Amino acid sequence: MLEQFSERRSYGPVQNTRFVFKERRLAVATLHSPRQNRLLAALPLADYARLLPNLEPVRLPMGWAVHGAGEQEKYLYFLTSGIVSRFYLTENGASAAFALTGSEGVIGVSLFLDAGIAQSDAVVVATGYAYRLRPELLKQEFTQCGALPHLLLRYTQTLINQSQQSAVCNRHHNLEQQLCCWILSCLDRLSSNTLNMTQELIANMLGVRREGVTDAAGKLQKLGLIHYRRGHITVIDRPKLEAHTCECYVVVKRAFDRLTTSPGEHFSNS
Repeated sequence: MLEQFSERRSYGPVQNTRFVFKERRLAVATLHSPRQNRLLAALPLADYARLLPNLEPVRLPMGWAVHGAGEQEKYLYFLTSGIVSRFYLTENGASAAFALTGSEGVIGVSLFLDAGIAQSDAVVVATGYAYRLRPELLKQEFTQCGALPHLLLRYTQTLINQSQQSAVCNRHHNLEQQLCCWILSCLDRLSSNTLNMTQELIANMLGVRREGVTDAAGKLQKLGLIHYRRGHITVIDRPKLEAHTCECYVVVKRAFDRLTTSPGEHFSNS
């Protein structure tokens, strides 16, 4: 069995220590609303009102390990901002990310798919916030057969599609294309055109050597697509960056866009 996540690997700036949530609910709630999560925003008003008193606002600090592989998941997290990356780690310490999650989704799908044991590591790679729900309350939602279980299962299918596309991309597309896809996918989940991540973290996410990231980022900078310096990637020409990436970016983005295109598309807000 692999060791605990906090003892196994450092993802660049990631500090793999358990974060103790001390934020007051009011302090977080003044800046973030549960409806900033696209799944919660898609709920009918009655379902949302029933769920709202049980949603606990929490901060997601950069580098926090939400859970490690083999750990019991304790909450379902509805992200309202920031990015959590799902990683696989091999026994020799190699790593690769296979999915990103932002305000379009949740962390903790194993809570409603099996016994709640995580099959991968989930690490915060861009600081944000979330609202978490206890497992017993999630179970109640599933027994009521309301809108939330349906949305969560549809999201899980989209997450599986993202993982499958990631496997195809890693096998058939070059590092420049993968880096473009990854940059665009991150920016879709942020309110800025700049990413603050080190080469080491990017390399760990893509499952490549740091030198490879340096080379690929340098080529994109020479093409005038990005500006890269000391852990800061700024997109200069997004249309050209999208044209330079592989088809995987569009395939995954369209799948997530279909998930909750409109709050009233799949459910009535009565």
